[in-house]
Amino acid sequence: MIQPLPPLAAIRAFDAASRHLSFTRAADELGMTQAAVSYQIKLLEEKLGFALFVRKPRQIELTEKGKRLADRVTWAFEEIRQSFDDIREETANTLIVSSNTTFAVNWLAHRIHAFEVQHPNLNVRIIPYGPAASPEFDTADVVVSACYPPPADWTSHAIVRAQFTPMLSPALADTIGGVKEPADILKLPIVDARDPWWAIWFKAAGMPEVNLDHLPFSRMGSQALEANRAIAGQGVAILTPYFCREALAQGLLIQPFGILAEVPDEKWSLCYAPTVRNTRKVRLFRDWVLAELEKDKAAEQAA
Repeated sequence: MIQPLPPLAAIRAFDAASRHLSFTRAADELGMTQAAVSYQIKLLEEKLGFALFVRKPRQIELTEKGKRLADRVTWAFEEIRQSFDDIREETANTLIVSSNTTFAVNWLAHRIHAFEVQHPNLNVRIIPYGPAASPEFDTADVVVSACYPPPADWTSHAIVRAQFTPMLSPALADTIGGVKEPADILKLPIVDARDPWWAIWFKAAGMPEVNLDHLPFSRMGSQALEANRAIAGQGVAILTPYFCREALAQGLLIQPFGILAEVPDEKWSLCYAPTVRNTRKVRLFRDWVLAELEKDKAAEQAA
């Protein structure tokens, strides 16, 4: 039968006293009084049924059994301390980001190298999640959420508004002589026709009667995938211009209309728990993301 351990406070007092061979110095290390350490040692000796120290005037010495126990207790505490040090170091140097796939692919993937160059001792692990999954609120240090609100006590920064408009490849537009008015979109294949954003956009474009339910249903679940299909000429996709700036600049996609629709409550947010709010790695990542967004805003205003 496994015997229960003596009280941890008594074991800690014994560990400190055996290393210092002084109840007073052990008390200083543990933030206790000398009398409290002496009491804990006495309690431990009573639990064990033998003396651990020989008390002499102004000094103490370990008994033979005390020496044998001290060696193993000191080793055990060093192992525990090292385990805590290792996990603290690993945790401090690893940043886990749970991100909506669109943000991970169309934003983070293109920029994270710059963050890594600035902070070479910080390892970043990005875990994308799609429409069938939810953010890793329980395990991630930082979450970039598109549709899922964070827990109530988390800090949240709105980073990208959910604005959207149709986009397509120039080659696909040319097949019908160009897309000149919203109705022209209906002459072309549509990527993810059941996306609720389509109905919202057509209403904003003055065509509230448009119904795409008769079209084939093919759910991509990520603007990153939908944009790739649009670039490949497979159809018109409803996309957020902010995430397609490079494709638009390179002429891979065109945005036929300046009509931007949005859902007020939908946005991309950067959020994190109160337990990590003040950690160095989270502060560095948060400040970097917000600074990058400010650069983008300044570039758009200058254009």
